[in-house]
Amino acid sequence: MKTLSHLFDNNREWARQVTEANPDFFNELANQQAPSILWIGCSDSRVPANQIVDLPPGEVFVHRNIANVVVHSDLNCLSVLQYAVEVLKVKHVIVCGHYGCGGVRASMDGQDHGLIDNWLRHIADVRRFHRDELEGMDFEAEVDRMCELNVFEQVRNVCNTSIVRNSWAGGAELSIHGWIYDVKNGILKDLGHCFTSREEFDAAYPA
Repeated sequence: MKTLSHLFDNNREWARQVTEANPDFFNELANQQAPSILWIGCSDSRVPANQIVDLPPGEVFVHRNIANVVVHSDLNCLSVLQYAVEVLKVKHVIVCGHYGCGGVRASMDGQDHGLIDNWLRHIADVRRFHRDELEGMDFEAEVDRMCELNVFEQVRNVCNTSIVRNSWAGGAELSIHGWIYDVKNGILKDLGHCFTSREEFDAAYPA
């Protein structure tokens, strides 16, 4: 039986180093969870939330799925969002995509991918919404632009949830951000798509 013993070795060494640097770290961590950030990102193994923003355990509440999609029928994502906003009282929700996203690419390549095509349909819809802008683009350039547009759409979906709207209506300090990560150089980019109130969001996206 394979037990992946090297991962347990890595874990013990990591815990030793953390404790050596801060003897109280794990005791403090065990007694509270008070992150100010919810990160909604892609499941891609190259985009680990805490590491790319250099924050320790306990600082970021995380939800990840294929292509960082927020769907109003996805109770998994909505439960995470509700817990983060209503219980943890996070002040920032970050939707973070990444260039070269395999999920975005798969939604565009016209191939049959099986079950996941049902999930990728949400991204295909984003492409349909922005058909005029994307027309005539080189495929690789279109993939990268689609990664950005997908972030915009998912930020919009977060803002349209009853969770966020009720939080804003109650006067909570809550900002919804759209970011993108470049796996080629490790750099995050703020896409300038940030909303801090329903009025601000409705002005950008009139009904």
